[in-house]
Amino acid sequence: MSTSYDFDTVIDRRGTWCVQWDGVADRFGVDGLLPFTISDMDFETAPEVLAALRARLDHGVFGYTDWQQDDFTSAIAHWYATRYGTTIDTGRLVYAPSVLSQLSQLLQMWTSEGDGVVVHTPTYDGFRKAITGLGRELRGVPLGDTAALERELARADSKVLLVCSPHNPTGRVWTEAELAELALLAARHGVAVISDEIHADFVHGGRRHVPWTRVAGDGRWALITSASKAFNFPALTGSYGIIGRADDRTEFLRRMQTAEGLASPAVLSLTAHIAAYREGGAWLDAVRAYVTGNLELVAERLNEAFPELGWEPPQAGYLAWIDLRGAGVEDDEALQRVLIERERVAVMPGSVYGAEGFVRLNVGCARSKVVAGVEALIRGVEAVRGAA
Repeated sequence: MSTSYDFDTVIDRRGTWCVQWDGVADRFGVDGLLPFTISDMDFETAPEVLAALRARLDHGVFGYTDWQQDDFTSAIAHWYATRYGTTIDTGRLVYAPSVLSQLSQLLQMWTSEGDGVVVHTPTYDGFRKAITGLGRELRGVPLGDTAALERELARADSKVLLVCSPHNPTGRVWTEAELAELALLAARHGVAVISDEIHADFVHGGRRHVPWTRVAGDGRWALITSASKAFNFPALTGSYGIIGRADDRTEFLRRMQTAEGLASPAVLSLTAHIAAYREGGAWLDAVRAYVTGNLELVAERLNEAFPELGWEPPQAGYLAWIDLRGAGVEDDEALQRVLIERERVAVMPGSVYGAEGFVRLNVGCARSKVVAGVEALIRGVEAVRGAA
């Protein structure tokens, strides 16, 4: 396969039942906006993945499927060994339709209604919905506030620490020392850890993702993730996890196979994962470099327009988390009105993640679209400042 990839060509996603493009009115109340919203990318997945999917489609039979086979589990082990320098025990692997479905099952296994789940703020809204939807209490602590974290973990009914690694929405990459401290605090207070690592493959600037398996110790823990974020195939469904204790893994699989009726995975998801992890590394490196250029463009234009921001690209991901308070934006609603009604763009407001005065701008797209988005954002901020 060629290692020359085209990320500049705009692919029309309208009319494909796409949440970001076709579903924009569901969140923003208006159709036809240029979206920079939900965290999928506008790029085709890796050609190696597409080739594997076409070959599987050509077989023509799509019966019940078993994920517990070497082609799948060894591909995951290969990825962790070559990308993270980490050996994993494939006997600890589990499978589920999505990372959030794994989170839901683990919370039901390890907590009861009313128990506390500790998360760092700002917080990915999917976490918030999963936790509160199950009747658990979300206990937020600011990123980097170790004292607040320990206070919440020390509460008798705090049962789980949910770690987002790298962190969404900020893009922070945790160091091994930081993760080891989290593991130590969780163990000290008898709190289980769930580490969502779906953004792990999009780390920038020479940093290195550290899987939770490297620091986990003997406590109760699970790592949940998927290739779908990095390789842009979430619509195929499919995720996998690594669960520390054998009894927890057995119970998780029992719930999936019986209570949830999910014994058979989506075969195209398995096919895509295997191809991505065995053959897709060059594409991933190329798309990450392209996104790095997009983020640098955002930084250049934002800081030219508003030097007081001093905005720096995130350490990971394709989601630009931008603090606009220094430019005089305190009211998310005022900025959103301008962006939607005048600029005709859809950008996620910080309030979705519990942080007024911020936006989360998805730059996993052609550079021409990024230019349109950042220029619209600059004009929107200028309009809000002018009206203040």
